[in-house]
Amino acid sequence: MFSRPGQSRSSDGLAPPARDPSQLWRLLRYVRPYTPLLSLGILATLLSAGLSLVFPKLFGNLIDASFLKTGGGSGPLDRIVLLLLLIFAVVAVFTALQTLLIARVGVRVVADLRRAVFGHLLTLSPRFFASRRTGELTSRLTSDVSTVQTVVSSALAQLLSQVVTLVGAITLMVLTSFRLSLFTLALIPIVIGAAFTIGRQIRRAAREVQDKVAAANAVAEEAISGVRVVQSFTAEGLELGRYSVSVEESFLASMRRIRLTAWLLGSMTFLALGSLAGVLWFGGRQVLSGTLTPGNLVSFLFYALQVGINVGGLTAIFSQIQEALGASSRIFELLDTHGDLPQPKAPTPLARVEGRVTFQNVSFRYASDPVEGHVEAEPDTGAPILSGINLDALPGQTVALVGPSGAGKSTLVSLLPRFYDVSGGSLCVDGVDVRQATLEDLRAQVGLVPQETLLFSGSVAENILYGRQDATEAEVQDAARAANAEEFILNLPQGYETAVGERGVKLSGGQRQRVAIARAILKNPRILILDEATSALDNESEALVQDALEKLMVGRTTFVIAHRLSTIRRADVIVVMDDGQIVQRGTHAELIAQGGLYKDLYDLQFRSERRGREMMSDAG
Repeated sequence: MFSRPGQSRSSDGLAPPARDPSQLWRLLRYVRPYTPLLSLGILATLLSAGLSLVFPKLFGNLIDASFLKTGGGSGPLDRIVLLLLLIFAVVAVFTALQTLLIARVGVRVVADLRRAVFGHLLTLSPRFFASRRTGELTSRLTSDVSTVQTVVSSALAQLLSQVVTLVGAITLMVLTSFRLSLFTLALIPIVIGAAFTIGRQIRRAAREVQDKVAAANAVAEEAISGVRVVQSFTAEGLELGRYSVSVEESFLASMRRIRLTAWLLGSMTFLALGSLAGVLWFGGRQVLSGTLTPGNLVSFLFYALQVGINVGGLTAIFSQIQEALGASSRIFELLDTHGDLPQPKAPTPLARVEGRVTFQNVSFRYASDPVEGHVEAEPDTGAPILSGINLDALPGQTVALVGPSGAGKSTLVSLLPRFYDVSGGSLCVDGVDVRQATLEDLRAQVGLVPQETLLFSGSVAENILYGRQDATEAEVQDAARAANAEEFILNLPQGYETAVGERGVKLSGGQRQRVAIARAILKNPRILILDEATSALDNESEALVQDALEKLMVGRTTFVIAHRLSTIRRADVIVVMDDGQIVQRGTHAELIAQGGLYKDLYDLQFRSERRGREMMSDAG
């Protein structure tokens, strides 16, 4: 059923992962490289927490010295105040040091985790990305990783500080008044029980919030990347409606989490303040009876307050950890996704490739339904895309692939750089099965110039250098010159240093294509794939690009997919595909003489082009 305007699009289909009890330890493994810094930060935290336990006792002594006039004169009072100020200053220094060190560790760990996730994503095959949405993946890379930062940095230090302060405060409470301590500590099991019960619900709610935010990001990313289409169909309202639905869903999920957090914090606050009121009542009676001094009661109240604050703080930390673990499950879900392109244990090197490409009874089909944790967990079970492909391209030969849309041409050439693996048969380069070579070795020998050229948002020079990053400035210029790109590049405002904009939007289609060809020339591959590289260009741009492509093709084994059959008439071999099979092969003249599908396609296109020229002539 079609979704209606205003409905959010479906998610990426990733099911919530199973809860991993060791997930927190897995997160903490990213902290190991920064153990020295973290240790210093923890030491500063412990010293700060320990010193904070001293001042309540001194404050109680100050009260007794002031009101009971113990020790005689103002000397003791002055010494106590000076000692308090010194302790406060030392605590301030250690607190600042703790914040600086642990925050640095947290930021570094987040950067490492982002690199790990991004690096892993780059290793996955196109099959994975075909079933995922870009906005959802970037959400995991950004917001989810930021949420995890609380666990690996501040939450850890706060947890230690709260525990040390809590244990110390309870110990000093007992030493100050055992009976009053029993009265106060009776509420702690209730507080801890409430924290764990509501905390588990907060963790589930946090996972839901991350999912909903990711879905909203995916909708926004799609609309922004396709803004020209959106505006051309005046579909701004439609996209706003879809995004609004996603935002509203994330808002409702956030409110569920906020209500749980508010209920948890509110309950803890009531229990803490209620116990404080009880302490004042019970302790006041002990002061009136003479079994407790006013100073000791004040000290006890400070310790009790510290216990309440730290129990509440531990509850908040527990809530933060639950949120971070909900986000980390989504991160590790990506890191645990296995690719469908296994690397050989003993790879065969592809050092000096001549460029012979052999397809032997190749078949291919897509998996029907990738499952959680795997790009492809089972054998390919989808509809067959290719079957019985036998083709032998000799070194330096140009092989043209033609046929109707959906015939399998692009799928066939996608097997060569091993974007996908064959489902049956074998694909060999110079007699080596591509599955027995490393992806790096194989793809170093293959150059690709697609129809939809993707340039990155750097400069023209940076995009050309993508072909070989260690190339010299002269080599970059030579490549641009060979691609018929130097003239327009030098006319740009900053020449080779001109920024091309996102996806090369500041350049025309022909200019982008020539930069892509320069990039391929610089790479200098032995095998070249041209996937309808001129079909979207005007006649003038096509002539320039075609001339550059002919220079690029010299001495290389080239596979050409061409929409305009007139551009492949000089190919060494023309392979005609239909419904995933090779139905004809030969030179242009041979195929015209044979008749069949190729001649039908050629005649149809020739008539269409002739009518177009006649219409333009009549209009002139």
